[in-house]
Amino acid sequence: MTRPYNFSAGPAAIPADVLEQAAAEMLDWHGSGMGVMEMSHRGKEFLSIYEQAEADLRELLAVPSHFKILFMQGGGLAENAIVPLNLSRAGVVDFVVTGSWSQKSHKEARKYASEVNVVATAEDTGFTTLPDPATWTTSRGASYLHICTNETINGIEFHQLPDLNALGSDAPLVIDFSSHVASRPVDWSRVGLAFGGAQKNLGPAGLTLVVVREDLLGHALPTCPSAFDYKIVADNQSMYNTPPTWGIYMAGLTFQWLKRQQEGALTGVAAMEQRNIAKATLLYNAIDNSQLYVNKVAVNCRSRMNVPFFLRDESRNDAFLAGAKERGLLQLKGHKSVGGMRASIYNAMPIEGVQALVDYMREFETKQA
Repeated sequence: MTRPYNFSAGPAAIPADVLEQAAAEMLDWHGSGMGVMEMSHRGKEFLSIYEQAEADLRELLAVPSHFKILFMQGGGLAENAIVPLNLSRAGVVDFVVTGSWSQKSHKEARKYASEVNVVATAEDTGFTTLPDPATWTTSRGASYLHICTNETINGIEFHQLPDLNALGSDAPLVIDFSSHVASRPVDWSRVGLAFGGAQKNLGPAGLTLVVVREDLLGHALPTCPSAFDYKIVADNQSMYNTPPTWGIYMAGLTFQWLKRQQEGALTGVAAMEQRNIAKATLLYNAIDNSQLYVNKVAVNCRSRMNVPFFLRDESRNDAFLAGAKERGLLQLKGHKSVGGMRASIYNAMPIEGVQALVDYMREFETKQA
């Protein structure tokens, strides 16, 4: 039986192969007599799961040896506080505000830094563009500069990370890559810290990934809870407190699935990037060649993962969603703050799912003519 295609923005679709393996191992992981959720996080069984997951992720994302990989909890929203608690040094921090998530990050950081500057914003365009890095007015001596590299709600993506050194800033770049992590390679030479919730591209909700350069450890504010101090977490191999064991296990299965993916000579994340480009191109072409649908985001910064679109006749929204559900195309309603529709086409979404959506969109439009 073919499963419906789930276009949810998160928690999002998980590869069927991963779900099937988890189901097969639910009651007894590799003959241990225990399910993963029942294991001690310090036992040899779970430690082997954790070590494999960390090694696979380091390989997939080509994470350099001088970066620590941390498996934490709290999601991206918690990291909006945890990052300034660790990196702000109660000083100045810079933000580029490009949509709903960077707005939230900026607001939260004001609780912990002495000064929080918006060095660029796209608010005047309704968050449909990205401000050119050449126009950013960075602060001297900033502890870090924060960007959200993919705005899940607004459908905006940095297709290239900014080079802060070229902008005359020596601040570490902090990126929230929650909704496009593992969808493309990362240029770690431009990054100081990356964080993201797992529930879009890596697995179930409950796990948060942090990748942090070693020289940024050890500067937490005195008020930072010990469980959120990156140095303490790193020194304890993400086990200072009980980690989200099930989330780590599921992410580990997803990493192994990613390693198996192939597009021509490409494998892993490089293969996924090519696949994601093809999926996004298919969907955006359908929107752009339509008289009924519209995407408002500038072409040069359209997200490959989250595609918001609107019906020019919004009185047809409910009919569109009802017809989509009948065809097994789920979770297409746009975020409440934006409206319209949104198709999230993460790694787990096959191109067949995008084609099914495009076919339905064309059929629906023909019926409206």
